[in-house]
Amino acid sequence: MLIEKTALEGVFVLTPRVFADDRGSFQETWSTRAFVAATGVEVEFVQDNESRSGAGVVRGLHFQAPPHAQGKLVRCSQGRVLDVIVDIRKSAPTFGQHVAVELTPENARQVWIPPGFAHGFASLEDGTVFQYKCTALYAPESEGDLRWDDPFLGIDWRVGAARLSPKDEVATPWSAFQSPFL
Repeated sequence: MLIEKTALEGVFVLTPRVFADDRGSFQETWSTRAFVAATGVEVEFVQDNESRSGAGVVRGLHFQAPPHAQGKLVRCSQGRVLDVIVDIRKSAPTFGQHVAVELTPENARQVWIPPGFAHGFASLEDGTVFQYKCTALYAPESEGDLRWDDPFLGIDWRVGAARLSPKDEVATPWSAFQSPFL
């Protein structure tokens, strides 16, 4: 497995080796041993989630605050996703900056997002299936959000008119955001 750093400290792109032949393909999508050896980060996943979305759907930017902060390992198993991660750690030199990674079944890329980051994605095709493994259980009382199209963040989601949930339509603008992460 290839594990690459991103411009945001602690966020990694993982690309498993894919073994393909005339029968199909096989890939190891997670190895604790390989991840710890490459990053020094130990994680334990306690919840798996899956979403299905049509083209133009934007989900996020979301996070869970301490004490229920979540790390996530995300991947796209069908369709195409633009995955977006925003640094919301107040003391980080990259506070307020983001990275975006395209995830598809063909490129087999995954992204590790530790606690302290807001996360969202845009579905770039109909029938997109997005999966994520979480290090903490869902805790609605710890939910937080950021406005997906906030001008300060300057994210190019690569969609025209985004399709949003009612909650994402009224998410917190950056100017009013008080990060719970030091």
